[in-house]
Amino acid sequence: MAQVRGSTVVITGASSGIGRAAAYAFAARGARVVLAARRADVLDDIVREIRDGGGAAIAIPTDVTDTDAVFALAEGAARAFGGIDVWINNAGAGVFGPLLDAPLDLHRQTIEINLMGAIHGAYAVLPHFLRQGHGTLINTVSMGGWAPTPFAAAYTASKFGLRGFSASLRQELARHKHIHVCGVFPAIVDTPGLEHGANVTGKTLNPGHVYYAPEDVAEAYLRLVRHPRHEMAVGWPARLAQAGYALAPSLTERVMGAGFRFALDRADPGPRTHGALREPIPQGTSADGGWRARKGVPSAGTMSAGIVWAGVGAAVLLGVALSTRKAR
Repeated sequence: MAQVRGSTVVITGASSGIGRAAAYAFAARGARVVLAARRADVLDDIVREIRDGGGAAIAIPTDVTDTDAVFALAEGAARAFGGIDVWINNAGAGVFGPLLDAPLDLHRQTIEINLMGAIHGAYAVLPHFLRQGHGTLINTVSMGGWAPTPFAAAYTASKFGLRGFSASLRQELARHKHIHVCGVFPAIVDTPGLEHGANVTGKTLNPGHVYYAPEDVAEAYLRLVRHPRHEMAVGWPARLAQAGYALAPSLTERVMGAGFRFALDRADPGPRTHGALREPIPQGTSADGGWRARKGVPSAGTMSAGIVWAGVGAAVLLGVALSTRKAR
């Protein structure tokens, strides 16, 4: 079991959402965190917060589509803390809407960030892992890597590709028992991700009412560092998508496609935006996206735990009732 305390953890996409939540989570448990994203000013604020709390952190502004920048990130992290124990490929983006309604460069950029960015990260960190004989590479895939997301063709392509890349690399490194390649598959997470993604539908996006907290994904990262696994879901919708597409792919595609078309047909008009794909934007710097607060719903992780405990309580009460009845 690897220790989090004292380890050096590199996190891409760390200026908001899951990456920011992960930075706080690892720092709080004694890890030395190296934060990477394009927005240097936001990273500096996070580093200041972590250091004020007694943690160790540095920021290395990085565009994951730039190979040289990613190599500089790895070298900078190793130079600052003497090595790299964990590398989390978390930077992500997407284009939502019909394929032909978005400029082609946005689709290309989605694949560059989600898939090539992760490949750049692996290529930069693996020499460090091999030299020291250990390391954990975590790729943030998404439930979209298990089942296709309608109206997000490039995003789905990148996530299917990232899952395949992770699986192939895992087998390539199988003889290195202390080097792990892990994939995390979150369901819908309450982050600023929709602000940063491109939306060419002309409709206001509404992702429903089932949201997991970015801290739920950060906890999954921590568990993988301590107990590595090949793939880990965050949330039952992700597992449902995986099982549905594995058992009935055609039906799953039709149901998901019909559901998305139904929702878009009834959505309110909204602006067409290109988000942060071409260049960073100032908004959306928190870990939380504010969806749960706006809709007045708790985290899906909290709801799921409540349902489980309610079931346990009901089972206990039923058992007591049956025992009492039998005694009588």
